[in-house]
Amino acid sequence: MKYFLSSLSILLVYLLTWNRDLIAFFVKERQTQQIEDFFSDSLTIGRKGKNKIEISKIRNEDACEVILSFYSREGKNWLLKNRFQFAKDLITDIDPQISDFNNDGYNDITYVSNVAARGANEVRRLLIYDPAKDVLIPIQNSEEYPNMAYNKELNCIDAFLVHGGSSTVFLILEGNQLKEIASVHNDSHRTVYKTDKNGNSILISTDTLNPEDIYMRYKNFDPPEF
Repeated sequence: MKYFLSSLSILLVYLLTWNRDLIAFFVKERQTQQIEDFFSDSLTIGRKGKNKIEISKIRNEDACEVILSFYSREGKNWLLKNRFQFAKDLITDIDPQISDFNNDGYNDITYVSNVAARGANEVRRLLIYDPAKDVLIPIQNSEEYPNMAYNKELNCIDAFLVHGGSSTVFLILEGNQLKEIASVHNDSHRTVYKTDKNGNSILISTDTLNPEDIYMRYKNFDPPEF
């Protein structure tokens, strides 16, 4: 009996010590995590008034992540449809922008995930609302195309890349990917390319460029128009 009680005492001491260390670990983790930026919208995303999005930028010591939650209204309650966790840079705020990127009548969302070219290239993650499934679809390669915008003239998405010169890239959505259809590049000359169905770039024109126009963004590529 004494042996049993002694063993039980040792086990209780061990469990108490283990629990204390575990609690201390979670308290420390909690203290190192800070919500640096937060955004919520339940009026304009997806089906207006019937969907809600919440985005938090969380810093954990020397790293940041974004937690994005998307909900659908059922009666008086919000039902969670998506939850994503993405890495994020340490510098920028999330700066969400809600608009219709695929001209289907439903609003999608982008947020800033990084910056490049000393801030000239704003990198955003794009999530498209899928009305059939009532969920958000993350566009897997959207961060490859900085300064994205919906192009009304061509009913597509275009991106503007700043480097030694500049490039305007025209894109369409295919599933969860952006696919290039054309591009205009400004450096010593202006060169215009179309992309064939196999993804190959085909040169369609080259002409001289006014040096003052090197950082102009194009709204069309055939012919190139500012």
